[in-house]
Amino acid sequence: MQSNTIEERTVELANYIIDTKCTVRQAAKEFGISKSTVHTVRVT
Repeated sequence: MQSNTIEERTVELANYIIDTKCTVRQAAKEFGISKSTVHTVRVT
């Protein structure tokens, strides 16, 4: 079970993508989640 909230995960993902200029696929791999989850987290 993850201890961080959806909002925290969203900010963490967004900051990672901005800082590294990576793709959604690369971010998903780094965070150990699916590409679809990255899109879902980003949109909500």
